Amino acid sequence: MKSPENIQLRIEQLRDIGLFGGLDDETLEILRENLPLERAEVGEDIVREGESSQEMYIVIAGELEVLKRNHEDGKEVRVALIGTNDWFGEMTILEFQPRSATVRAVAPSLLLKMTASHVETFLYRRDLRAYAIFVMNIARELSRRLRVADRIIAQVVTTMHNLAEDPHARRPVAD
Repeated sequence: MKSPENIQLRIEQLRDIGLFGGLDDETLEILRENLPLERAEVGEDIVREGESSQEMYIVIAGELEVLKRNHEDGKEVRVALIGTNDWFGEMTILEFQPRSATVRAVAPSLLLKMTASHVETFLYRRDLRAYAIFVMNIARELSRRLRVADRIIAQVVTTMHNLAEDPHARRPVAD
């Protein structure tokens, strides 16, 4: 990834991102001044499944796909699309584990990079209230994603159960 030249974020742009919801303007200004911007081109991997790192990314502009590797044949499967004002990689900020998925740019993208060190320096050590708000914003998004995953799992299990009961039943056709 490359650092973009002559691009300056505005506090208003950060205020529109759910990850920063509830943070005061002083904190947003500190983040705006200190978090690096990076540009990703189409087809570029931002993070790779299985790699270790301690950084997350906030999508300022663009679109990216989240891919999971099928361990049987090694092929990648798209599990999500993410776009402007979304973020990814937050799990490595909270828990130092290898990446759970690959994220690849499907459109030219502008990303704000936030490391575990940034979180500690500009939030935790500076303002515990801002840190707590930030972590709660991450928790809310993880909870939302878990609800979506639960719904999908329930649908798959129900479909598989119905097919097992009646193997001649037709599968639903998408519109």
